Amino acid sequence: MNRFQEELKNALSPDVVQTAAEEIVPWLSDWRGIYTGQAQALVRPRSTQQVAECLRLCHAHKVPVVPRGGNTGLCGGATPDANPANVILCLDRMNSIRSLDTIANTLVVDAGCILGNLRRAANEAGRMLPLSLAAEDSAQIGGNLATNAGGVNVVRYGMTRELVLGVEAVLPDGTIFNGLHTLRKDNTGYDLKQLFIGSEGTLGIITGVALRLYAQTQVRSVVLVAVESAQQSLELFRLLFGACGARLQAFEFFTDACLDLVLAHTEGLHEPFEQRHPAYVLIELADTADGEGLNRLLEEVIGQALEQELCQDAVVSASLSQLQTLWRLREEISEAQRADGPHLKHDISLPIERIPDFMRTAVQGLHAVAPDCRPYIFGHFGDGNLHYNISRPQGADKTWAAEHEEAVADAVFDEVAVYGGSISAEHGIGQLKRRAFHHYKDPVAIALMQQIKQLFDPHNIMNPGKLL
Repeated sequence: MNRFQEELKNALSPDVVQTAAEEIVPWLSDWRGIYTGQAQALVRPRSTQQVAECLRLCHAHKVPVVPRGGNTGLCGGATPDANPANVILCLDRMNSIRSLDTIANTLVVDAGCILGNLRRAANEAGRMLPLSLAAEDSAQIGGNLATNAGGVNVVRYGMTRELVLGVEAVLPDGTIFNGLHTLRKDNTGYDLKQLFIGSEGTLGIITGVALRLYAQTQVRSVVLVAVESAQQSLELFRLLFGACGARLQAFEFFTDACLDLVLAHTEGLHEPFEQRHPAYVLIELADTADGEGLNRLLEEVIGQALEQELCQDAVVSASLSQLQTLWRLREEISEAQRADGPHLKHDISLPIERIPDFMRTAVQGLHAVAPDCRPYIFGHFGDGNLHYNISRPQGADKTWAAEHEEAVADAVFDEVAVYGGSISAEHGIGQLKRRAFHHYKDPVAIALMQQIKQLFDPHNIMNPGKLL
């Protein structure tokens, strides 16, 4: 045991600090199995003060710190690099709800709380936390903020950033930033909490979060529609948004290839229509009351869409069970692709009206560098977020993804740049997109970020190798 490890254990107690290799190994890899790093210690604090003490010592010894949440990220942002001096800092023991107020409609929590648990707590109190992800029963809310997570309800409620009222964070030198306010209005200079949201742990450790709560949308209605093209989907979105307004909670697109994959790898799901179609859109409307009125509205709008030839067929959920089954057709895509084998993920965003053009031209550049690859395209069409995922050609070796990763990413991102999009919509940069981030991001923006990083973290100990 070295001097730093001794000081860390003395300051935080042995049960908080683990230095045995067998205790650290399970924390060294991301859940996709792409990245594996090294670390000299695992720290699992129980309080903000313990986080502060850990960072104070790391700062003094210039020891790198890797924040880790629920390990649900897809870009390697919470996985240590190859430096054996790393300290992994996980807040899973900091999982208390500090307050839940149904007058102010606020929820103040520790950053290690599991998102799904917070959604259930809000629901039990008669309120709703709208942030919803496929990995919500593993993801920690601190990690959701650090990556500015999106999810299925962005079209109505916005990204994580829009749900945050305040943040408590520990700076790299151990100083505690006390920004955990629940005020709706505070017009007193720079909104410093925004620096931590989306920073991927490079500026400090988020330890507490104040969130907005909303009225429960107890009434939900879901329809799966079959469409001929991405352009037809957007025309349908135009109609739905105009007719349904804020009731439009989700607008999810996926291709027939995605449906094929889900049906092949997921038990209990069946063909939604008698015949196949090029693509599908899953639409959810939600409201606080009047289920019959909501269903009637949805049926009327879908009737108009059929009359105007904005979709080919539709099935409306008639029960909660059917609603959940329809959602599974969309939500199981990622797991189905994982079962299919190694694949390449591209979480991109585009100006919504340009999505059809991008989908038409991107495949040409893609097949120029990776003939016979299999694109699986799905995403949150209502907010311009496309998951442009690529699997190996049929019969190709499982090493195909690793061998073609850089060329495929360049082909996709070059096309994203042509259309004025972003190489990361909701998954962040991490290790996976760091090279592309510096290539495609505006140089002025990069320079400003580097200056902020230098101000907060002059020793560059916070999550090295990620983002900047």
